[in-house]
Amino acid sequence: MTWNEFPWFAFSAAALWAIGAWAAWRGREAYVAYLFTGAGLLLFFGFILGLWISLERPPLRTMGETRLWYAFFLPLAGLITYVRWRYKWILSFSFLLSLVFICVNVFKPEIHNKTLMPALQSPWFSPHVIVYMFAYALLGAAAVMSVYLLWLKKRPADAREMELCDNLVRVGLAFLTFGLLSGAVWAKEAWGHYWAWDPKETWAAATWFAYLVYIHYRHSRPQAYRRALSVLLVSFVLLQMCWYGINYLPSAQATSIHTYNMK
Repeated sequence: MTWNEFPWFAFSAAALWAIGAWAAWRGREAYVAYLFTGAGLLLFFGFILGLWISLERPPLRTMGETRLWYAFFLPLAGLITYVRWRYKWILSFSFLLSLVFICVNVFKPEIHNKTLMPALQSPWFSPHVIVYMFAYALLGAAAVMSVYLLWLKKRPADAREMELCDNLVRVGLAFLTFGLLSGAVWAKEAWGHYWAWDPKETWAAATWFAYLVYIHYRHSRPQAYRRALSVLLVSFVLLQMCWYGINYLPSAQATSIHTYNMK
């Protein structure tokens, strides 16, 4: 499997997700949304698995490869949210976001090296990055929802909408926590220490604390919707710095052990 086959798999999966999203939006039987969204996920993951075998490593090193997982986890997060809370629009939302990442990878392909540096040849590499990608998908959905509630929705946010943001953040923060812990174990194995305040680690800690602040603020000021949503957006900005912004900081280029994907 190579990146030449990616558009066929990706757009076929996107078509299935679109049908599932339409079924959910129209209030059809839930199994229709489950069937088409699940089929699209299986098809998309089939490409990831084939690429994994072809590259002889997990496709998790470059930004293009992380976008591949992001495009996969967004519909998965949408499906889980739909199954749990039956928000009829969530599959349309996750489908559109996933389509953005698919189009970026189709129209701006990257050169993907088949080799991994020794530090990445660890059993903790795959679970650490995959868990983070799933957390990013959930927290990304929460951020877009906050933009809608703050500036696009004509009426003020209500308790049900805030509950959706809260649920996405709680689950996303849980996965973010596991990502931090698995990353610490990986760092101990690869570099001999659990935590060294590397620039990437610093931004990861700042992101984790920011989402924790959001959760605590929601408990202490449950009616202060707009301030809570603003905290949520600031947290997402920190997440972007942790995810890829760190690669463009001059200080990180000189000191960070996490900027290997830019070389």
